[in-house]
Amino acid sequence: MAHIGALWIPILLSAVIVFVASSILHMVLPYHKSDYRKLPEEDKVVDALRAAGVTPGPVYHFPHTTHKEMKSPEVVEKFKRGPIGLLTVIPSGAPAMGKYLATWFVYCVVVSALVAIVLGSTLRPGTPYLEVFHLAGLAAFLAYGVGQIQDSIWKGQTWGVTFKHVVDGLIYALLTAGTFAWLWPR
Repeated sequence: MAHIGALWIPILLSAVIVFVASSILHMVLPYHKSDYRKLPEEDKVVDALRAAGVTPGPVYHFPHTTHKEMKSPEVVEKFKRGPIGLLTVIPSGAPAMGKYLATWFVYCVVVSALVAIVLGSTLRPGTPYLEVFHLAGLAAFLAYGVGQIQDSIWKGQTWGVTFKHVVDGLIYALLTAGTFAWLWPR
C-alpha cells in the first residue's frame, strides 16, 4: 500500500494539468461553442421571469405537478402544449468566474485525492506504470466522465452535449492517469 503522503505531488500536479486542459477545451477550442443557445426573445422571457419573482437557488420544473395530478386532463394538456423544462437561475450580476474557476480547481484536487486513495489502498510502491495508469484512469473517468450521463437522462440535456462532456472527462482521466503512473512511488 502506498501512503497518501507520498502522493501529494501527483494529486496537485494532476489537478493543475486537468485545470489547464479544461481551460483549453472550454475557452480556446471551438469544441463547446454550440453547447448553449440564446433564448428566443430573450429580453421578453427574462422580463417575464423577473416579473414572476423567479429567484436563484431552486431548480424550477415546468409544468410543475405532483404524481397525483399527473393524469389530470389539465396537466396532460400542459405537457402536450409544452414547453417542458428545467430552469436554473443563478444570482444576478457579472458571472463570478474567479469563484467558478476556484471551485473547479478544488473539485479537481478532490478527484485527484480520491484517485490517490483508491490507488494507495490497492497498489504497492513499485507497481508497473500501466497498472497504475489503468486503475487511476478508471477511477478518474468515473468522477469526470460517467457522472455527466445523468444530465441527459434526468435533465433533458442533449446527448450530443453530454457526449462532449464525457469525452472531456475521458481526456481529464487520461491526464490524471498519466500523472499518477509517471509519479508513482518506486
